[in-house]
Amino acid sequence: MLNAKIKRTDSRELSSVSVNTETNSIEFEGNEFGINDIPLDNPVTGTVYGTLLNFHGGLERLGDKVNDKPYLSPPVAPVLYIKPENTLNRYGAGIPVPKSESKLEMGASLGIVIGKTAVAVTEETAMDYVAGYTIVNDVSVPHTSLFRPAVQQKCRDGFCPIGPWVIDRDEMKNPDDVTIRVFINNELRQENSTKNLIRPVARLLADVTEFMTLSPGDVLLVGVPEDAPLAIVGDKVRIEIEGVGKLENELVDEESFNRRWSQ
Repeated sequence: MLNAKIKRTDSRELSSVSVNTETNSIEFEGNEFGINDIPLDNPVTGTVYGTLLNFHGGLERLGDKVNDKPYLSPPVAPVLYIKPENTLNRYGAGIPVPKSESKLEMGASLGIVIGKTAVAVTEETAMDYVAGYTIVNDVSVPHTSLFRPAVQQKCRDGFCPIGPWVIDRDEMKNPDDVTIRVFINNELRQENSTKNLIRPVARLLADVTEFMTLSPGDVLLVGVPEDAPLAIVGDKVRIEIEGVGKLENELVDEESFNRRWSQ
């Protein structure tokens, strides 16, 4: 069992628990529960920041496009965006597919949860500011534009499932060497590793906090690997990150999603 934090849907506070990442079970107040026996909310209390082009494979796929106008070179600093509050979603909830779309991209990412205010940290001290790690599905409408903020494609309601919990920092020996897998209807559709990050976790934190403050509860995504798999309404998506657990959601039509959340 590993030490972790959960947030129940009936509480605003995080609770300390022990979890089994293989069986997705939770030991809470002396009792062991299956993950579906506890009403879990997403375990996030701050802002969620995504990072673009932080996997070597994704940048290589762009080829010479990174030298086109207006940037004329590969990124020299982290390329960030925000997943606003309306996108936040939880373990087991539906991911809404807009009427105008037939498929969505499933963007698996390791989420770094910040434990204390981080300003201009160094690579050597960066890990002291980490509270733990979680799993994030950075859902997107498929798109090709790199030069405009993809708000319509990445910031729709429910487009950011997170969870099921936050694993305490000390439970993960090396966040720069964990396997990420995406299953759709139990079929393995993507496998990658944080070994392929351009900016490993400590360097990413150092480079980001050089120009902006990260606050306790914020979540910084290390990035989404290339070839994010596509899913349609009715598909069941499971993201597994070694040492963190499994995040499961099903794609639903937008009307069903709106009806559930209005109740």
